[in-house]
Amino acid sequence: MIDEGQFDYVIIGAGSAGCVVANRLSEDPGLRILVLEAGGSERAVIVDMPAALSIPMNTARFNWGMNTEPEPHLDGREVNLPRGRGLGGSSSINGMCWVRGNPMDYELWEALGATGWRWSNVLPYFQRLEGVQGGGPLRGTDGPVEVRRGPESNPLYQAFVEAGVQAGYARSANMNEVQHEGFGPMEMNVGDGLRMSAARAYLRPAMARGNVRVITGALVEHVAFEGRRATHVVFNARGRQRKVKAKREVVLSAGSIMSPMILKRSGVGPAAELKQHGIAVIHDAPQVGENLMDHLELYVQMECRQPITLFPTQSLWGKAKIGMQWLATRRGLGATNHFESGGHIRSRAGIVYPDIQYHFLPLAISYDGQTLASGHGFQVHVGTKRSKSRGYVRLRDAKPESLPRVRFNYMSHADDWHEFRSCIRFTREIFAQPALSPYCGAELAPGSDQTSDAALDSFLKRKLESAYHPCGTCRMGDDDDAVTTPDGLVRGIEGLRVIDSSLMPQATAGDLNAPTLALAERMSDLMRGRHLPEAQGAALLADPHWATCQRSAAISHDYSNDRATLARALLGNARGHS
Repeated sequence: MIDEGQFDYVIIGAGSAGCVVANRLSEDPGLRILVLEAGGSERAVIVDMPAALSIPMNTARFNWGMNTEPEPHLDGREVNLPRGRGLGGSSSINGMCWVRGNPMDYELWEALGATGWRWSNVLPYFQRLEGVQGGGPLRGTDGPVEVRRGPESNPLYQAFVEAGVQAGYARSANMNEVQHEGFGPMEMNVGDGLRMSAARAYLRPAMARGNVRVITGALVEHVAFEGRRATHVVFNARGRQRKVKAKREVVLSAGSIMSPMILKRSGVGPAAELKQHGIAVIHDAPQVGENLMDHLELYVQMECRQPITLFPTQSLWGKAKIGMQWLATRRGLGATNHFESGGHIRSRAGIVYPDIQYHFLPLAISYDGQTLASGHGFQVHVGTKRSKSRGYVRLRDAKPESLPRVRFNYMSHADDWHEFRSCIRFTREIFAQPALSPYCGAELAPGSDQTSDAALDSFLKRKLESAYHPCGTCRMGDDDDAVTTPDGLVRGIEGLRVIDSSLMPQATAGDLNAPTLALAERMSDLMRGRHLPEAQGAALLADPHWATCQRSAAISHDYSNDRATLARALLGNARGHS
């Protein structure tokens, strides 16, 4: 075994969270930090170009290539589960949709036991990390992650927003500012026409400081302990087994799928599962790998009666023109992810804040780019944000090269079926509004004849897809069942901390990359024994009639002075009642 020496901190995983932690710790020139990443460099045109997002997602160099176990409530279907492999992790292959989530997401985190994670404490970290063009009073303008709105040059973007307002929902000037609920423009983490991955924004500047070393192609076997203190990381790289000592801490930032796997191979996890695979139990932690959540989504697709969609760009020549313009100028259709408007609504009366999200796209195509409609069309990606279904990540065997067994138990809770039927029916209502009447042709999917609960359920079983937002498998909290404390320290262990989306007690109401970066920013401060001042003016806005109305144009009631009442309502929703 090759001895790689010792560092103050050893970070496992150069994904979104790991890149942030490496950067913030390296601000102290007296620290030496090692980052271990199983994949390789993220530098490639298909990663850098925003419009090419579906290509790295389907490329073995950048993706672990996982599928779920057969999902029993989706007729045994295995669901594609892309996970980033390489510098930047999933931030190098995702859709670049920049959604902070609803402020009440973080109030719910605290109500679920993650003390200190309320909105007024998290907001300053979003502000620290953001570099928003023309940002408002609650935005950051000089942070490392550049955030932009798309040009919204296609009239369908505005028509979709207007249709949502005509259907009785609120208008949001920007879902990342004061009001999350409603319909409005979307933002993306793109700067100067380039994907702003965590590697670009955080890791490479950290490496330039000289006190951060990165080893790629490093497949971690396990964390080694002296007693109950994590002291070493054992890994394989370039065909040799290696070890490295962490003088202060090991930071596990391998993501919601791989972090629990590494914990289990290290002897921290459910004792029965570890013994089954011949792993010595260091600490019996039954919830490691449990509580797995995700966002599911489906496509409601419409034929477009006017030839204004992105359909012509999908030909070989169309793609070549976009690529040549982008390579020459970093401008044009190659410089956007094309998700330039969207919305957040509630599935029923009695829900405090949105649990359904829309991404609008002026093209009828699957997220991974594999299935394209035969002509002009448009679609929404629509799905629920707080499913009560829970799954797991478990060992296949004790070998570090073996992929895990992942089962989300999608649609295992009865509420999921009601909420997804509502997704389809509300979308049809929005598409039927006057603002979209000049454009809407036939319904391509599910199809206008699919109206009964049984027909919609059959469609859902065949077509539901992951939005690629797994979280929750190393839940943080104050209770003894939580895997970590609210500062990420693994319970029952010293010198080992988890920092990534696996900590989330509940998935947020939107895409997960921005919340993961903010989580890592705050955790980096907690590691150093400090905290940014609590934000002032951190409103918690809701429809004043949420208890009796499913939709409203006025999202005007501020709960920031009555957080105890809000917490009770949020916990009630989480437990399945209004």
